[in-house]
Amino acid sequence: MTDDNPVKTKRDGAVLEVTLDRPKANAIDLMTSRTMGEAFREFRDDPELRVAILTGGGDRFFCPGWDLKAAADGDAVDGDYGVGGFGGLQEMRDMNKPVIAAVNGIACGGGLELAMSADMILAADHATFALPEIRSGTVADAASVKLPKRIPYHIAMELLLTGRWFDVEEAHRWGLVNEILPADGLMDRARELARLLASGPPLVYAAIKEIVRDAEDAKFQDTMNRITKRQLPTVDILYDSEDQLEGARAFAEKRDPVWKGR
Repeated sequence: MTDDNPVKTKRDGAVLEVTLDRPKANAIDLMTSRTMGEAFREFRDDPELRVAILTGGGDRFFCPGWDLKAAADGDAVDGDYGVGGFGGLQEMRDMNKPVIAAVNGIACGGGLELAMSADMILAADHATFALPEIRSGTVADAASVKLPKRIPYHIAMELLLTGRWFDVEEAHRWGLVNEILPADGLMDRARELARLLASGPPLVYAAIKEIVRDAEDAKFQDTMNRITKRQLPTVDILYDSEDQLEGARAFAEKRDPVWKGR
């Protein structure tokens, strides 16, 4: 991609890095959202890619969410965000590969919602967070759905209803962030984790992610029944795969498995 593109991508083996780089604050307008959606769709559909890292350009902002200046110039808040919805990740269908958010600074509003769309969140020690939509008379819609399911209900409601800022230590305390890293070590740790995940069984990751999505609003036994009856596509593929057999053979032969994703 060209240097002036707001979304930079970099491949390193099976890992794709997606950097939202739109100075000064990495805010997302409609065009940027659509570009991010294309990047994540390509990641989802490329069998050679197994893990993605999402981060922001610079060292101050991960993403503040929706670009209010663009909105004032005519970008409709309910406009065409492109495939995957806002930021290209929030509503991406069948995203069955791990995504790591490396939060390198301020993550507020839609930026925090974008980070929550990842499977794991690593954050720099200076990162700060907020859902300030309440102060501008609108709703943090995705956060209103996700946050009370991720952290204690009363804390989630406080953050949604007050819009107050909270630091990375508090985010970690409530389990919203997996790890806190020095700013200069954030991407090194994200890449280390991505390489670890990329060495794992992609068909199992896919099954895990589909099971988790299915179970989110289902009764335990209903999802278990769908698993045992092989009604979830990723589980059905896994149970008939070479990788399933390879895992058993590697264990019996006391060696590391070689995953082929088939």
